[in-house]
Amino acid sequence: MAGPAPQEPIKTQQKCIAIFALLCCVAVLSALIFSSVDIWGDDDGITEENCSSDCRIELVENIPEDHLLLMDGRPRLPLSAGFHMLLDQAKRSVEVVSPVWSLNPWDLETTPSTAKQGQLLFQRLLSLKSRGVKLKIASSLANSAELKTLAAHEAEIRFINMTALTRGELHSSFWIVDRRHIYIGSADMDWRSLSKRKELGLVLYNCSCLALDLHRIFSFYWQLHDRDYIPSIWSKRVTALYGRHDALELHLNSTEASAYVSTSPEIFCAKDRTRDVDAIYQVIQSAKSFIFISVTDYLPVVSRTSRGILVTRYWSPIDEMIREAVVLRGVKVRLLISFWKKTHPLTFNFVTSLKSLCMQLHNCSLEVRFFSHKEQKEDFQHGLNHNKYMVTDNALYVGNHDWVGSDFARNAGVGLVVKMKNSLTDRGVTILEHVKAAFERDWRSRYAKSLQGNKDQHGKYRNSQHNKIHMDTKVENKWNEPLSF
Repeated sequence: MAGPAPQEPIKTQQKCIAIFALLCCVAVLSALIFSSVDIWGDDDGITEENCSSDCRIELVENIPEDHLLLMDGRPRLPLSAGFHMLLDQAKRSVEVVSPVWSLNPWDLETTPSTAKQGQLLFQRLLSLKSRGVKLKIASSLANSAELKTLAAHEAEIRFINMTALTRGELHSSFWIVDRRHIYIGSADMDWRSLSKRKELGLVLYNCSCLALDLHRIFSFYWQLHDRDYIPSIWSKRVTALYGRHDALELHLNSTEASAYVSTSPEIFCAKDRTRDVDAIYQVIQSAKSFIFISVTDYLPVVSRTSRGILVTRYWSPIDEMIREAVVLRGVKVRLLISFWKKTHPLTFNFVTSLKSLCMQLHNCSLEVRFFSHKEQKEDFQHGLNHNKYMVTDNALYVGNHDWVGSDFARNAGVGLVVKMKNSLTDRGVTILEHVKAAFERDWRSRYAKSLQGNKDQHGKYRNSQHNKIHMDTKVENKWNEPLSF
């Protein structure tokens, strides 16, 4: 007669069920932790239901003193003044993300006058504590002397380990003040951004609906503090409020418009968040007559190291968008790229390819110019056109990335899309016209030159006409060195 059935399988099954239940509890607990209350403890009564979408927007620029640019008489707010005005508005909180913290130059050779604006801004940030204003900073810099000084004055700072998360870098540069006012643009918390480099950004006042959404990106960064992985479960408080399919309807300087913020890389896009590359696609796709682009670098490639070997491949999205707009839709495109010591030689190959699109084609216009200022030998960033934006006949994109494939693939950045509701003839002078005027001023300046000619066997570029970009020997030698991303 057979004995009783063995109990071991039943016990094993019970253990598995218990372990599974325990794992479920851990998952639920993690979800509760990551969906915890707002990072400030309260939201000052600002919600999606009562936030303001009646906003004021201003273009802010830093133009170095030695740049001889013909101004059109339109009022423009200096970048440093824009930052100080935001700090004047601050009553409760200032949230800052910047890839660089170098407002106080330690180089003894630095001319005091050129560093003055950076030092003044740093002192204003230090003084926030005395006004009862909380300062929070998300950064990828683990050993910044300035961040340590700010932390000693009760600023709260969290570290994002970009190397572990994406093998990339933090390029994001934005401010949120009281969840009502914001800044997005090319400038870093670097004294050069306030004196020696050309920068462009946007400041929006009393725009709490958009500020709430940008704050969600800040919260995303905040929760990455000291992590070497991105959690699979995220709080609903970091999901996007607006995107390319459901943009925020708002008034900008009494003009009807829509707007949203985008981000990159894709792994940093929380639920419903639009990728930067998709935001750029929407702006290019909606253009009817012109697309003006100003970036420091244009390089549609992605580079990575595999087993000690640098592997570079073509990264097509933006390059293909431009080609489609020019050839198939007849949109006029102007591309203004900075010419400096870090300009990759492949840039000229891609530019030549783009320019060749319009050979023997009617109704085809694609122009490329290089913005080059006489650089000081000791500081190759002096006079650098650090802008990162695009303006069309009906929309605007201002971001933190250059148009380099590796940036969008691995580096953290944020963009702002603004689209006007009415036609150009009906809407009057708007932020689009101000940005367009800034582009045309730079395009027509003495610093914007067309690069013509061919590359010879020594890797040097010749120009057969008089408009020639003069390059010193050090720059030419730099071109022959491999460039890593």
